[in-house]
Amino acid sequence: LQDQAMMKTMSGGNCTLNVPAKNSYRMVVLGASRVGKSSIVSRFLNGRFEDQYTPTIEDFHRKVYNIRGDMYQLDILDTSGNHPFPAMRRLSILTGDVFILVFSLDNRESFDEVKRLQKQILEVKSCLKNKTKESADLPMVICGNKNDHSEIFRKVRSDEGENLVSSDENCAYFEVSAKKNTNVDEMFYVLFSMAKLPHEMSPALHRKISIQYGDTFQQKSFRMRRVKDMDAYGMISPFARRPSVNSDLKYIKSKVLREGQSREREKCIIQ
Repeated sequence: LQDQAMMKTMSGGNCTLNVPAKNSYRMVVLGASRVGKSSIVSRFLNGRFEDQYTPTIEDFHRKVYNIRGDMYQLDILDTSGNHPFPAMRRLSILTGDVFILVFSLDNRESFDEVKRLQKQILEVKSCLKNKTKESADLPMVICGNKNDHSEIFRKVRSDEGENLVSSDENCAYFEVSAKKNTNVDEMFYVLFSMAKLPHEMSPALHRKISIQYGDTFQQKSFRMRRVKDMDAYGMISPFARRPSVNSDLKYIKSKVLREGQSREREKCIIQ
């Protein structure tokens, strides 16, 4: 991040939470339409499943954690399955730190889309990594949703999903049900472990705190009387807004310019 943005600030109500830039991450959720991306995000944020389907244009969420006295921020970008703006999808990939690719086990076309997305992510991120000399690690989960459906509706075999991740130790495959909440917590636990993030970011491993506790949330001494043995808390920001395209572009540019100021650089084309 740029030097002047060493601290990311989240405002909620009358509280302001400061999170070190090094502890701020973005999770990008990609996949075809109607595969359950938003349902998985809803399970992560509030443990609920919505039966009514509403097409997603692009949803942005933010969750802030106090884990053993240290503040963390996770931004979640729930993308459209239609990809009406390819440049925006590419920008979302460039700014992502961890990825969840979702397909439906009863839809072969959605699985093919995940294969295309996986290839695109690797290509786009390699462009950026070549310029920033960042680690090649790219934490990613490929997620086959709707495993609660009968096997007679299955169109993608388990071994096909496993083959997509077999050659990459930073990529894992899970078959889940957002509706039944099957394997969802386990999937997030593994994703955060691969990303070397605190495993307490997983939904089942931290205490969910209301925004009303915001003023004391970031204090290292923050505790709740009802919780004696837990030192991890998470709070959803109800007022989070997606950073502007200009902000994302500046973020990418700063990462590139920060490395090798004296050498000639090619541009990562966003198209």
